[in-house]
Amino acid sequence: MNPLITPAELLALLPTRPVVLLDARSGPTARQAYEAQHLRGALPIDLDQDLAGPAANPAEGGRHPLPDLPAFARVLGRLGIGPDSQVVVYDDKAAANAAARCWWMLRAVGHAAVQVLDGGLGAALTAGVPTSAGTETPIPAPPYPVDVWQLSTATADDVERATQSSSHLVIDVREAGRYRGEFEPIDLVAGHIPGAVSVPFGSNLAEDGTYLAPAELRQKYQEVFGSHAPAEVIFHCGSGVTACHSLLAIAQAGWPIPQLYVGSWSEWSRSGRPIATGE
Repeated sequence: MNPLITPAELLALLPTRPVVLLDARSGPTARQAYEAQHLRGALPIDLDQDLAGPAANPAEGGRHPLPDLPAFARVLGRLGIGPDSQVVVYDDKAAANAAARCWWMLRAVGHAAVQVLDGGLGAALTAGVPTSAGTETPIPAPPYPVDVWQLSTATADDVERATQSSSHLVIDVREAGRYRGEFEPIDLVAGHIPGAVSVPFGSNLAEDGTYLAPAELRQKYQEVFGSHAPAEVIFHCGSGVTACHSLLAIAQAGWPIPQLYVGSWSEWSRSGRPIATGE
């Protein structure tokens, strides 16, 4: 299944079969914004409560560690998502920020029928996708049947070894100024992992805020990867959320999903490991 769905495709899909719509907007006002207006039938899913575990010690897991797998299985059940469900997830970022993390986590439990709404909520409203206010009531299902995360993740030790080996590639998707250490709006220290390559997630997007065409994404990442296979590439960001945007772009290009360093800069920068600045 194509990992992205356009608003026009969503409009055509909704009358044909049940779809679990997820609203993955994040931030302190996300719930109020959801209750004011959301795509009709959409259920809220929270980045901090549902798509991440407690960040008890960011130096060991980062700001958005993966939740306990049984807990995530219960979240999916609460939302009525089972192995046969078709899921479409969106947020209010055209770049599909928390929505991409939700997509990656569903793919990581083996759920193939999940797509991110290209262009996000704004594109859906422009296209005339119906909306509602207030809340929606899910039809609960049993916890999702899963025993293990099925997509590859990397630890800080894995990343450190990868940066010291020509057989692997580490990619930092944060904006270039954060990579160079010119500013750091969230974490404690500015800079980047020594040996990591800067490929900002924004370069996955066209001028209108939708993803580049699959052929363009494939050419872009072919040049970035060089001789490395996707399995030899590790992506990271600030806390393991925005990196999923680039993993989605690679899936859209038709390639296998590379490794995700979930702890990302939020873990690395607190762990006492080396830090680089500049290009």
